[in-house]
Order: sequence, then structure tokens, then C-alpha cells
Amino acid sequence: MRVVGFIGPSGTGKSYRALWVAKERNIDYIIDDGLLIYQSRIIAGKSAKKAPTKIGSIKTALFYEEQHREQVAEAIRDRKPQALLILGTSDGMVEKIAKNLELGKVSEKIYISDVATEFEIEQAIKTRSAQGKHVIPVPSLELKKDFSGFFLDPLQIFKRKAKGHFQHMGEKSVVRPPFSYNGKYTISDYAIYQVVNHIITGMDEMDKITRFRLNKADDGFVLDMDVVMIYGYDLVSAIKRAQEMIRNELERFAALNIITIYITVKSLVMKKSFALTEQVQ
Repeated sequence: MRVVGFIGPSGTGKSYRALWVAKERNIDYIIDDGLLIYQSRIIAGKSAKKAPTKIGSIKTALFYEEQHREQVAEAIRDRKPQALLILGTSDGMVEKIAKNLELGKVSEKIYISDVATEFEIEQAIKTRSAQGKHVIPVPSLELKKDFSGFFLDPLQIFKRKAKGHFQHMGEKSVVRPPFSYNGKYTISDYAIYQVVNHIITGMDEMDKITRFRLNKADDGFVLDMDVVMIYGYDLVSAIKRAQEMIRNELERFAALNIITIYITVKSLVMKKSFALTEQVQ
């Protein structure tokens, strides 16, 4: 199966353009925000747009819930599509979806900037920010039952073929998810530190964190910290295990896309200390 990623930040118009990106590449199946879609019809899954919180929406889109993940994976196994388009906000998100659904390697990646102008992207972002409107690439009839109460309107999509001539690409639906009413949310660096500190101090090989910094990048976060380790353990394997545990737990806890985790061992001690406070910079 050919797996193609369609990538762009949230609100830049990926779902709006998903149908024609798929059609131009002879792809009949689309995965978008927790749904498996075939020729504008929902085959399996549940929409992340229905989640009451933004974090819940992200977890649904990544297929973290076992029952949801298995339902979509089984539908894909039964239908055996030749190609599949996965929508995501970053390379890492598309690859994570492909991994969670056991789809194999993402063989091609298309970015929103490849199919939309800078002006079109800016307008899409303004609409999302000001009105909280989201597009789902399926007809209204597919959604009205599940989206009762916050369904807005259908959207007929055409693509210009020549002057005065348009090709009908299908119908999409505009919805305003529950979480768009609730304002913005933030997770403090200290909350993230507490999760990481719990993991580090719970490891037999680690003593404590002496410096911690979380840096925001364009498509995720970079974590940088110094630690004190216990003498007598394999440093390399312990650090790799810590990186894996931290990445998995932060994805589960806060749906954070962790790009890189830098762990520097600053010193060794003979046995664990039990200090109640840690230094955070």
C-alpha cells in the first residue's frame, strides 16, 4: 500500500484541499482527524472534532484509544486500499498515525505550501482563529447525526480548470467543535517538568535532574536537561530508555510532539539521594 502524507499546521486548509490532493494522485482513501474516508464517505473511526477538549482531539487524531485504532485498522485490512492519504500537522504526526495503524512507511509527503498560496494559508488561519470553524472532507449527510448541535453548513468544493470552467470536487462540511468554544489552553513548563522528573527519579539508574529546559520549535518541542546518575549502570542504555519513556509519557499525558530530547549526565553518585526539591532553570 502506498502511504502518502499531507502535512500542514492546524488551520491552514488541509481538510479543505484533501479531496483534490487525493484525486490528483489516484488515492481513494483518506485518514483525517480520526476518520477513515472513502470517496467522501466515512468508513470507520470517530471524528476528533467531537472531542470536548483540544488534547482529547489530538489523541483521537493519533488513534491512541485501542478500540478506535483497531476498528480503523481492521477496515483498512478488509478493504486493502492501494493508496492512502494521511493528513497531519507535522511529519511526526503523519508517521505516528502510520505506525499506530501499522500501515508501513510513509513513501511520499506533500506540504500545504505545495498546493496553496501564502495568502490562502493566511486566510484559512484567520478563519480558524476568529471563528473556530473546521472543515471535514465528507458531505453534510454523513455528519448531521453525529454533529447535532454544532454543525454549521455544507460546502461545495470546486477547482478551477480554466477561465470560466470549474471541476466539481465534492462536498465538505463545516463544523465548530466543542473545544473551540472553550478558549485557549496552556500547559506550563513546570507541569511538563513534573512528569519528566517523576520518570527520571523513578529509574534505578538516575538520581535527579539538575537543569531542565523546554524549547518550542515550529512543529513541536525540544527538551534539554542535565541529570545526575548512579554509578555502576550502563549510561548509554539508561539514557536511551529515559528518552523513550519521556517521549511516550508526554505524548500520552499532553499529546506533545517531542522532536528531540537532550540528556546530559553531569556527574555520578554512589547511591540515590532523596532531596525533596529539584532545581529548574
